[in-house]
Amino acid sequence: MRIALDAMGGDFGPGPNLEGTEAALKANPRLEIVLVGDPAEIEKGLAERDIDRARIRIVASEGVAGMDEKPVEALMKKPNCSIAVCWKLMASKDVDAVVSAGSTGAVVGAGLRTKLFLKGVKRPGIAVVLPTLGGPCVLLDVGANPDARADHLQQYAVMGGIYARSVLNIESPSIGLMNIGSEAGKGNEVVKETHNLLSKGQLRDRYFGNVEGRDLYQGQTDVVVCEGFVGNVVLKASEGMVEMMMRKVSQHVVSVLDQEKHLAKQAFSEVHKQFSYHESGGAPLLGVDGICIICHGSSNGRSIENALRVATRTKDSGLNERIVEELAALPV
Repeated sequence: MRIALDAMGGDFGPGPNLEGTEAALKANPRLEIVLVGDPAEIEKGLAERDIDRARIRIVASEGVAGMDEKPVEALMKKPNCSIAVCWKLMASKDVDAVVSAGSTGAVVGAGLRTKLFLKGVKRPGIAVVLPTLGGPCVLLDVGANPDARADHLQQYAVMGGIYARSVLNIESPSIGLMNIGSEAGKGNEVVKETHNLLSKGQLRDRYFGNVEGRDLYQGQTDVVVCEGFVGNVVLKASEGMVEMMMRKVSQHVVSVLDQEKHLAKQAFSEVHKQFSYHESGGAPLLGVDGICIICHGSSNGRSIENALRVATRTKDSGLNERIVEELAALPV
């Protein structure tokens, strides 16, 4: 398994990317990593780490698509920036996967520019796995396609279901549609049309119906579909809520436990891991011919290690082959 890692991507530069590389190579003996970025900076970081140089390769790029830049403009001005080079490597089959903690817009934009879509896919979508009371739930799209059409959302339902089966080992995943109410007549025209497609199409036996935002974490369904604008708001609001709640609750509970504070802190640490993006390993961009894992901008070494692990697991699952097969069965 060969993965192109955007070594310059993320809020903290090469440091976390190289830390994650070191840990991932030690954990997986069949992994090879192509580090894309500024060779001088990468070499400086490698000199400080115990990394198997026989299993890495450095590919030079020119600049970085910054978090504060407009993705389209950044990619036009810097066509050989680190994330663009990563995608070119995958398009030429030099690598099996791309992993980046850089600008999400630039990661998706660079992928769209390569036109590296799986057969039948109209628009790729970013999927995240959320912890719920009923188990893991795949939410997509969370930012790749903010102006989705109903047929895009129908494809997301198919791809999300396949991801739940192939990677999360959920035998027969149920599908829900994010909406402002559970009734069939609720929502805008795109959501109403999507509801009709899912109610009558090949997923009808597994289609639960509309899911409201307050029910997302109850685990009513194994997959929840929405357009990228809504999904991104849900994701970021959830991240903020988790951080706030964990701090407030842990401060309150620990403050009243005089004898066993260390046990309380340990318990909250374990709970926090279940909701932390550092442990999730990033979000796959489903629908591309290859594997693309998008990490949080503030990823640390643990995040990058887990993203590399998820990329490998996704490749091994045969996910893309199943996506092509099931999308071919949708009515044109």
